[in-house]
Amino acid sequence: MKFTLSWLKDHLETDASVDEIVYALTDLGLEVEEVSNPADRLSDFTIGKVLHAEKHPDADKLRVCKVATDEGELQIICGAPNARTGITVVVAKPGVYVPGIDTTIGVGKIRGIESFGMMASEREMELSDEHDGIIELPSGEVGDRFVDWLAENDPAKVDPVIEIAITPNRPDALGVRGIALDLAARGLGTMKPARTAQITGTGPCPITVTINEDARAGGCDVFAGRLIRDVKNGPSPQWLQDRLKAIGLRPISALVDITNFFTFDRNRPLHVFDADKVKGNLRVHRALGGETLVGLDEKEYSFAPGMVVISDNEGVESIGGIMGGLATGCTEYTTNVFLEAAVWDHIQIAYTGRGLKINSDARYRNERGIDPAYNIQAVDDATQMILDLCGGEPTDVVVAGEVPDVGRAYKLDTDRVQSLVGMDIPAEEQIRTLTALGFVMQGDMAQVPSWRPDVRGEADLVEEVARVASLTRLEGRPLARASAGLPEMILSPMQKREQVARRTTAGLGYNECVTYSFIDKAAATLFGGGGDATMLENPISSEMSHMRPDLLPGLLRAAARNQARGFMDMALFECGAAFQGGEPGEQHVQVTGLLVGKTVQKDVHGESRSVDLFDAKADAEAVLAAIGAPDKVQILRGGAPWWHPGRHGRICLGPKKVLGVFGELHPKVLSALDVKGPAVAFTLFPEEIPMPRKKTASKGALELRDLQAVERDFAFVVDAEVEALNLVNAAAGADKALIEGVRVFDEFVGGSLGEGKKSIAVTVRLQPTDKTLKEADIEAVAAKIVEKVGKATGGTLRG
Repeated sequence: MKFTLSWLKDHLETDASVDEIVYALTDLGLEVEEVSNPADRLSDFTIGKVLHAEKHPDADKLRVCKVATDEGELQIICGAPNARTGITVVVAKPGVYVPGIDTTIGVGKIRGIESFGMMASEREMELSDEHDGIIELPSGEVGDRFVDWLAENDPAKVDPVIEIAITPNRPDALGVRGIALDLAARGLGTMKPARTAQITGTGPCPITVTINEDARAGGCDVFAGRLIRDVKNGPSPQWLQDRLKAIGLRPISALVDITNFFTFDRNRPLHVFDADKVKGNLRVHRALGGETLVGLDEKEYSFAPGMVVISDNEGVESIGGIMGGLATGCTEYTTNVFLEAAVWDHIQIAYTGRGLKINSDARYRNERGIDPAYNIQAVDDATQMILDLCGGEPTDVVVAGEVPDVGRAYKLDTDRVQSLVGMDIPAEEQIRTLTALGFVMQGDMAQVPSWRPDVRGEADLVEEVARVASLTRLEGRPLARASAGLPEMILSPMQKREQVARRTTAGLGYNECVTYSFIDKAAATLFGGGGDATMLENPISSEMSHMRPDLLPGLLRAAARNQARGFMDMALFECGAAFQGGEPGEQHVQVTGLLVGKTVQKDVHGESRSVDLFDAKADAEAVLAAIGAPDKVQILRGGAPWWHPGRHGRICLGPKKVLGVFGELHPKVLSALDVKGPAVAFTLFPEEIPMPRKKTASKGALELRDLQAVERDFAFVVDAEVEALNLVNAAAGADKALIEGVRVFDEFVGGSLGEGKKSIAVTVRLQPTDKTLKEADIEAVAAKIVEKVGKATGGTLRG
């Protein structure tokens, strides 16, 4: 949004400088992007007077001039046809930068004669496109600054231009009056009364307007206009042309320039039809699809079904709220004009504008929101300006639809500024601020002005008060403590477990990955998913069609990408959700680690070996211990099919309570996901770990035993198919209070044992708690161990 300082002062009575205004705008939330001040680039130009001019001896078109300046008489060679004795000119002395030709003036020789500067034209000073001759001033004292002369005699030429960035929630700032209102509320001036007109028509308008039923809902709320006869459309007055040029618009004609003026002055897009080119009456309706229109930009547009357009009796003549048609556009020959103002649905404008790829000032404003209450008044105000500049005779206003009721009020709780923002603002100042912004106070209720669609609640009132008061007044203060002592834990126990699991796994040397929750169907099927329950209705791509049933597919894909780039050895982990279904609650948290390749890089001091399932087991046990899993667990078979059938184990508390799985991954899975083995992994389920019975912020007490432990070795002969785990579990269960641990240290198969037999040797560690063990105590426990193992496995002590 661009505007000039003089344009702002049409609405705001202020003596504030440009710098003060710029600072206030940014502080109010209307961030200033650029300030262009012509006075800055023209400050070094001075006024001079040509005392004598004669033809250059060696050039017919050049003249050697003696010019009076503030530094005395200078010789300047000039090629302008109007360079002559007695005229007052603008002088650029050596060292002055001339913006129009991007040159710094120096002392030079032209055809053998020295020149000490130049006399400038308007184009060379970027004041206009005029370059037929040098500037001739009607008045001015030699040596005075040219910008001072301009400020007094032609201020539009040195009018600063300010450009601000508008956030989508502030459409009111797309008009100069809306910007002035913010500055007045800040205290940088007082608002001037809005210029309003009351036009009485000379009779009914011969062009009627209607809104089809299909366009009323979500299309056009109100459509108003009037015919103005016998206008004389010509160039705009200079003041209007200067304003439009300053903000980057090209003046076209008085009628068109008036609509552009209201677009930027009051955020009120208007449109003018050449009434003599309109066939019959106007109606607002939705396009059926396939209709075409050549717009004012001379491009042809084809409409999709549902787009809102304006048609006469012969076809589409305008794109509602976005752009008019070339066929009914106003030209210098226009004598009868139909002026139109309407309120359009924001979403409809966006839908049509994007579909047709049109970016116009009208679309930009109608899409964000205009003041619906100003619609009928805008017709009268624009009519008055047309009558002033073009003459004419207006008819009565014709209206279709109704102005939407946007009235709403919210309670102003003056204490909420402190609680929401942290600023101490007196209640009287809060009320004054809102009143200055256009809010109407009725007791403690604030009636929102019709031009502020962004204010939608009590908190928005607080925001208005705070930003006008300036958020720079915020002071850092410590939060008030609700009570003495330590604050309660913010993280839930499960969140705390996830946090500890991440830190522990990273501490073991793993790199954390964050992969997509969506994977392809083939990978999901490998890990027990890929069904309709976890399929996305609108996937991003075919490679992200299903919710992941496990974290391993994402980690394996990451490993494959790394291997493709030459990184063969890696340790990756992820903590996140896996999904069994598409309903709430059909998901669980996993902590998954993946080891691929070698344990360490090969070097002269170390030995590299392939990772195995015991690496994964050790890391899984370390993470489980860190997040509070019990020490005594069972390792069972029976994992999912993506694990190697003979090289994995489930970490369980009983046969049904699974805390995790570790082991090698199935070769078929690695092959399907392009991972070069060996690859081992572990998957833990933190939610399955029982919560501690007592909640405490500290760790449990360290238990130290001062009694000596005793270890006894046993060798059992069992059938070859008996698993060592069953034997270990049986031995450990002989006396749970006394037996601290059971460890396998030897296995012997065949030989003197006979066919189908093997020997498993274990070490049992006995840890007394209250007294030193005697031989009789040890023998009693040993007998229980033999008995338990015999019952569980059929094994006997080896002789």
